[in-house]
Amino acid sequence: MNVKHNKITNTILSVIIAIGLSSCVNDLNVTPIDPSTIRTFDQDAVFAKVYASLALTGQQGPAGKGDLAGVDEGTSSFIRLIWNLNELSTDEAICSWGDPGIPELNFNKWTASHDQVNGIYARFYFGVSLCNLFLEQTASATDTKTVKQRAEVRFLRALNYYYLMDLFGNVPFTEVVSLDPPKQMRRADLFAWLEKELKAIEPDLAAPRTNTYYRVDQAAEWLLLARMYLNAEVYTGTANWSAAKTYAKKVMDSGYKLNPSYAQLFMADNAGAFDASTNTAPQEIILPIACDGVKTQSYGNSLFMIASFHTSGMPAWGTSEGWGGNRARAALARKFFPNGIPVGTDLTKLTAFAGDKRAMFWGWDIADSKSTDPMTILNYSVFKQGLSVTKFSNVRSDGKVSNDLKFTDTDVPLFRLAEAYLTYAEASFRLGDAPTALTTINQLRDRTSGSAPALSSITLDKILDEWSREFYFEGRRRTDLIRFGYYGGSDYTWDWKGGTAAGTKFSSIYNLYPIPATDLNVNPNLKQNPGF
Repeated sequence: MNVKHNKITNTILSVIIAIGLSSCVNDLNVTPIDPSTIRTFDQDAVFAKVYASLALTGQQGPAGKGDLAGVDEGTSSFIRLIWNLNELSTDEAICSWGDPGIPELNFNKWTASHDQVNGIYARFYFGVSLCNLFLEQTASATDTKTVKQRAEVRFLRALNYYYLMDLFGNVPFTEVVSLDPPKQMRRADLFAWLEKELKAIEPDLAAPRTNTYYRVDQAAEWLLLARMYLNAEVYTGTANWSAAKTYAKKVMDSGYKLNPSYAQLFMADNAGAFDASTNTAPQEIILPIACDGVKTQSYGNSLFMIASFHTSGMPAWGTSEGWGGNRARAALARKFFPNGIPVGTDLTKLTAFAGDKRAMFWGWDIADSKSTDPMTILNYSVFKQGLSVTKFSNVRSDGKVSNDLKFTDTDVPLFRLAEAYLTYAEASFRLGDAPTALTTINQLRDRTSGSAPALSSITLDKILDEWSREFYFEGRRRTDLIRFGYYGGSDYTWDWKGGTAAGTKFSSIYNLYPIPATDLNVNPNLKQNPGF
């Protein structure tokens, strides 16, 4: 943070009084603030904005008065940027677009001037600065409501710092709103700060499943700690599988349950009763990004995750938008179809062919794919080559019409219980307890009878494959590959890795994204990541 940080800080300090917010969460709904009449800190408005910044990109929606200067607002949403950096650079997703920064992510060839690297860095520090403002302005309050709000805001600040630690390593760190250039914190030190911060707020967070839907509870804190401990060896140099297992078990025992229907987790009524629906997804979704086709219009959030996966000719997906960009690499498809897809297979019924209800794919006519293998992508810029992913949709499970025909109601499950199961299984295996790992993974695979056949044996590679089968296209794959040593510097290849159709090895320097050159040039406290 430097010039960009100063722009973010100035924006927050000068414009925060003019926040016009709308939220799906009843107790986050606030009256838009009129800057001509209000000149004081509005606690509820800023609190709502902290949450809203996970889904929205500015003050107007779907575009206009954007949060971030110098960034295409449509591409600047929290989850869209996370998704691009953590999926397009891996064995799961590839995009047919030539938009700025997309080919470089496809082919693992980004630089310190990369548009989306700059965008995600700015987005996270916007979130940090917003949280810092709220915490500064409420520092002296002791009432129950504010204490609870402060704990949630501290969690969301920690979440932004977690992603910065994961993606960038050593990053600027500050707990105050200031125009002074912040100092850089070592990755291991940031891990220690996050660990301490998350444990400190636990007593003030709501117990699991007792907070308003969309808001943070203790299970979210435990799951973020479990995720950190699972990746501790990457972040600090020292593994901590025992702590990962402990915190995963706390989440598993917290009252959340695996939803019997995998598909419901990614549908327009996945807020369940809140959307007057019988969809039971909220029993598994621990922390969602709230999306509403009327109240949270954005070209990021779940609209991106639905429109960019679909185009005309595919089954109804609940929005008029079909951008035809992101689809599955063959490496992902083969995790569900290890023996291939024979010519003549009905490519519109691939879930049944896979024998796994999580295999939500759509295959195009082989004549369109120009290949005898519908999973193979010969030309990455042709969307109809390779399998499309139908996992996310704006279609309701109860058949009712969603709130808008363009923008989406589907909440993005940022944290869900399945992560705790896989964390518990992996940590158990790494601690030498393979039977527990196998049992836990099979519990997850069998959400309902016949969801997916049980595994008969378990290895680390099988666990990594299971992470992909459960969480493909949810924005986390890069982190898992790095933890297993299968990313930069690894001989593990996938189609179009490194920019060749067959895949080629790329340098381990790409295990971190570079600090944006714009920050590096004006903040003397910063040192670039090696290789950039």
